[in-house]
Amino acid sequence: MASHQDGYATGRLRREQILTAATELFARVGYRHATVLELAQAAGISRTGLLHHFGSKEALLEAVLQRRDAEDGARFASAQADQTGVAALTALIDLARYNVSQPHLVALFAVLSAEAAAGEHPARDYFIERYRRTVEGARRSLLRAREAGVLAADIDPEQQAHAIVALMDGLQVQWLLDPALDMAGAIRSHLQRLLTVPLPR
Repeated sequence: MASHQDGYATGRLRREQILTAATELFARVGYRHATVLELAQAAGISRTGLLHHFGSKEALLEAVLQRRDAEDGARFASAQADQTGVAALTALIDLARYNVSQPHLVALFAVLSAEAAAGEHPARDYFIERYRRTVEGARRSLLRAREAGVLAADIDPEQQAHAIVALMDGLQVQWLLDPALDMAGAIRSHLQRLLTVPLPR
């Protein structure tokens, strides 16, 4: 007889499989055009089975976005301890390199952020908050760099924080259209112009 723990592990595995399938489908057709039935079919389960794990399409989208945030957060956690801000800025370059291996995640972000910006959308508040948080993180890193004396004298942290986030998002869309584009290299070149210390290659 299977133990309660075995059942829990199986349920978790199934949820992860659903999230992976949903991520790929949302990235391909967007949130609006993905039906619950199509999401279930992509995950290899029934519509009822999908709704057992996630009560609605909106709840599934929220879980997909939360999983991406958790993955990104883990990547930046150690960099936050650096008081010069340079490690956190370097982590943006590393993130761009990682994203090259995850085209479905890049596509997911590009498709959903465009959908959410166009009007009523369940992820609209999520993206508003995510941009606020991401810009604030970049601004804090630049302010730390200025306090540490490694930020170029003419750099405005507030303006550059928005510019860095816009650059990363714009590069992602261009890369989806032209995978030969070196996203990490372009981001590194931009950040290097802001700092007076060399960034790692």
